[in-house]
Amino acid sequence: MLDLKQILVALCITFLLALAASEDEDILWKNYHIHVTNNLPSGPNGEPSLLLNCKSKTKDLGLKAMVKDEDYTWDTKINLWRTTLFFCHAVWVNHKEIRFDAFKASRDEDRCLVFHMSCLWAVKEDGIYFSNDHLVWTNAYPW
Repeated sequence: MLDLKQILVALCITFLLALAASEDEDILWKNYHIHVTNNLPSGPNGEPSLLLNCKSKTKDLGLKAMVKDEDYTWDTKINLWRTTLFFCHAVWVNHKEIRFDAFKASRDEDRCLVFHMSCLWAVKEDGIYFSNDHLVWTNAYPW
């Protein structure tokens, strides 16, 4: 006779197999690509104009000093609870700074499927712009 622990293990395995087989839930194991591009003008001597640090609750991707048109990129997967979040602190050297959510599973899991599973961000003089297709850009975070 099976005890309660064996039944619970069997149910968990069945649930995980069903979740993995479901087309709608396959999104949990897909890789999302996040890109943040510096579209700010470089400093007078070509020095970096943007300092960008992106992180999640458990992973710091590091501080990067970026020149014009440089890209900061990483990949992530969505966790089972769809709470995956990467946020960034952007400093336009000698001008302004802002914090923004670069990847938020509840917001981005569907909208970032359009262009190769990518969330595209551009840091410009009037704010942080989002695109999911490289064609239409929206100022999601004005300075």
